[in-house]
Amino acid sequence: MAELLKERYNEDYINILADEIKLMHPTLNKEAFFENIFNKSWSEKELKQRMRHITIVLYDFLPPKYNLAINILKVVFTKMNYGFGLENMVFQDFVETYGLNYFNKSMEALECFTKQCSSEFAIRQFIVRYPEKSMEQMKIWARHENLHVRRLASEGCRPKLPWAIALKKFQKDPSKVIEVLEILKDDNCKYVQKSVANNLNDISKDNPDLVIDIAKNWMGTKNRDWIIKHGSRTLLKEGNIEILRIFGFNDPKDVKLNNFLLADKVKMGENLKFSFELSSDNELGKLRVEYAVYYLRKRNKYSRKVFQISEGVFEEKNKKFKKKCSFRIITTRKYYAGLHKIAVILNGVEQEIKEFTLQE
Repeated sequence: MAELLKERYNEDYINILADEIKLMHPTLNKEAFFENIFNKSWSEKELKQRMRHITIVLYDFLPPKYNLAINILKVVFTKMNYGFGLENMVFQDFVETYGLNYFNKSMEALECFTKQCSSEFAIRQFIVRYPEKSMEQMKIWARHENLHVRRLASEGCRPKLPWAIALKKFQKDPSKVIEVLEILKDDNCKYVQKSVANNLNDISKDNPDLVIDIAKNWMGTKNRDWIIKHGSRTLLKEGNIEILRIFGFNDPKDVKLNNFLLADKVKMGENLKFSFELSSDNELGKLRVEYAVYYLRKRNKYSRKVFQISEGVFEEKNKKFKKKCSFRIITTRKYYAGLHKIAVILNGVEQEIKEFTLQE
């Protein structure tokens, strides 16, 4: 069984952390530090609760002045940034929890920490409190020589960063975010490009027309085209005609769907296999081939989820496709027995829908 993430905060990690702090802060009582962290409620705490608990204990054992405490942690971090990953986010958590009143000092610390362990979560509290100052800092970071700092400039201001607080101000008006992305749109680092694309994808969920305009303005270089394509993935899955046309996916009216076959029933935990053929009097051309599953939900309602099958320029006149849709039991989706539907999609246009029964 895989180790639970919360178990990364263990005695070995705390022992190294305490030793490194004591070198910088000799008055640290290591025994009391341990006792305070591994208290009676420790075993009940989950990952983020453990992180915040360590942060609070650190505050109690470090110098009371924030500037002194954060200077110690910056030195300690540089000694612990090899061999540790997620667990080192406790350093950013300290900044988020106790550094909001010390903007400049905290920006220096987050820049230091993000080079080995991303500060994308901690920066968001500063964006909420100091939106103008924080976004100016993001523009400075967007020009930084270090790729991790440049990535932070984009990732930290994503309107809907997963597992983080939403930036509702930027969901309504992402103009300040776009100023940062404009600086990063020609970045040569794939790690940064992916973050810019993910940010655009977040923006597209609330401001689709804005992302379509950006796509039209940015298109023309290999890196930008990749960013726009990846950043438009939600719009593409939704079958947004305008974005599909930008990428050359035209009306598939000359392509015919034939022999769409699937079983009429499938059991939970198994795969639904299906197949179909595409044909045209000429070559099939540029196609984005997808399928949509209409999952049965409560009260006889349906939720639609789109999955990609293939994409490219098909020079042949006929092509067969075979696919399977998994109904393996997973924690992120609950299945309901009953009538489901599946559809084949060509360039955003549903061609045919068939029904099947999901059995217990």
